[in-house]
Amino acid sequence: MEQALYIPAWHGMHPIIIHFPIGLLLIAPLFIAIGAAMPPLKARPWMVTALVLMALGTASLFIAVPSGEAAAGAMFHGETPSLLETHQRLAMETRGTFVMLLAIYVGVLLIPVVLHQQSRLLSTVLPVCFLLLYFAGATLLVNAAQAGTELAHPTGNSAITTPAERPCGGAGS
Repeated sequence: MEQALYIPAWHGMHPIIIHFPIGLLLIAPLFIAIGAAMPPLKARPWMVTALVLMALGTASLFIAVPSGEAAAGAMFHGETPSLLETHQRLAMETRGTFVMLLAIYVGVLLIPVVLHQQSRLLSTVLPVCFLLLYFAGATLLVNAAQAGTELAHPTGNSAITTPAERPCGGAGS
């Protein structure tokens, strides 16, 4: 049986788009932790990979938030349930937090370069301290995602439906 290619409208793209920042931003600290456990010269590729993941994840938040606003407008038609307000607030805080975390992480990577030192102290302690900050951002991200999940699947049923069964013209909510 042939199935037609279904591409949702912009307001229906949020469930697809949002998985990029979630995945990228939650995997990045793993690369930082691996890098922190390695000798300074071997740590650099891991740390740079984490930077790329964080940059891509943070950039994708700037696409996910507007797509979420479009989805909310299509789903709630001007109404703003408290859970939606919570989700939107957490999403905006998450985006701002990861912009700051990205800037801090660039500093963490540049400090050894500027000081011309590749010491174990700088290659381990700074990244581990950064991971403690990162945990706060990851917690915000997970809380925003959870609120979004509760909006999209209030009954806990997240089974895939056909485009005709989806609210808002096929958002996949």
